[in-house]
Amino acid sequence: MGAIGGDPCMTSDVNQECRFFVSYSGVKLPFNLVNPIPAEGLSHRNTFIRAYFNKAGTLSGFDKVVYGEVELSHRYEYHDNGALKRAEIVMLDEEPAELIFDNAAAPAARMISTGILEQEGS
Repeated sequence: MGAIGGDPCMTSDVNQECRFFVSYSGVKLPFNLVNPIPAEGLSHRNTFIRAYFNKAGTLSGFDKVVYGEVELSHRYEYHDNGALKRAEIVMLDEEPAELIFDNAAAPAARMISTGILEQEGS
């Protein structure tokens, strides 16, 4: 599985903990990752979630890996109160999107890679 040959975490940020999951659930961001799997179990899987957690244990992002290729990526930032502040979503063959949330985690704006900003409710 090419992309996971050596280091399956593939992160340069030493402050991130990398863990693996079978899938995710829900539609609300950040997604809820389910069914953890050990790194040694990756060689038997065609699809898995590679997730990154900060020192506080908060999910900072994940990659959905299918046959060694990243098909979906989420990166998250949080307000000081712990509410989701920003989500960057990249899907294979689609334009990246950036979602901005207020400090109550309510959608405030959506920006796509073309630089178009859409205010929520407009």
